[in-house]
Amino acid sequence: MHAPRKRFGQNFLEDGQVIDRIVAAIRPQAGQRLVEIGPGLGALTAPLLREAGRLEVVEIDRDIVRLLRQKFPADALTVHEGDVLALDFCALGRHLRIAGNLPYNISTPLLFRLDGFAACIEDCHFTLQREVVERMAAAPSTPAYGRLSVMLQYRWDIEPLFDVSPAAFRPQPKVWSSVVRMLPHRTLPHPAQDEAVLARVVLAAFGQRRKTLRNALAGLVDEAELANLGIDPGARGETLGVEAFVRIANHLAGRTG
Repeated sequence: MHAPRKRFGQNFLEDGQVIDRIVAAIRPQAGQRLVEIGPGLGALTAPLLREAGRLEVVEIDRDIVRLLRQKFPADALTVHEGDVLALDFCALGRHLRIAGNLPYNISTPLLFRLDGFAACIEDCHFTLQREVVERMAAAPSTPAYGRLSVMLQYRWDIEPLFDVSPAAFRPQPKVWSSVVRMLPHRTLPHPAQDEAVLARVVLAAFGQRRKTLRNALAGLVDEAELANLGIDPGARGETLGVEAFVRIANHLAGRTG
């Protein structure tokens, strides 16, 4: 039996009922382009293959790659060996349906990376640390709301589906997990003129959470400009929704464009 490797953040999902619930949420169909990130020993891979007929997986662990190639026929399972953080998802095709039990140690950078490939993605279904899912879906003025919430909600509809006990994994993590669905907005509700400017504004606003916007955004936008945009300079970043952040970013982009 393959021993889970800490450096790859491996916690193998083994609970059959949880796996069935994930597959039911995904509803894989024949002919769809399914991609699984971090297939591990194939607990989710097998039912996805059974429903869809074909599957692509991304795996960094060479020993697991070898096991997967032994376990599943090559004409049904395509294995991409390497770091998912270096993968060009759009090179795999369009209308991708991405799923996976994501290692906790790469979940946030991977979520940000997927932003750049949203045009090629139909949906994502991920098992993540519950705290991360709470941050992804958080509303303004709640404790979990922050940079991750704003930047993901700008581009994705985030839907937490259900929680998963540590007992569903081997080895058991010290935290609960959650399954989340992500659907890219086909038309952005609040489009930014320059998304790099938006990212800079959001990063500054949450750099020191206790700072008011007049202090956190000093050097980017002054108090009078914030007031003219209908934003209280004395408010903190966690009180602003996506639309307000885009309003600030578009003002800056228009001023410097």
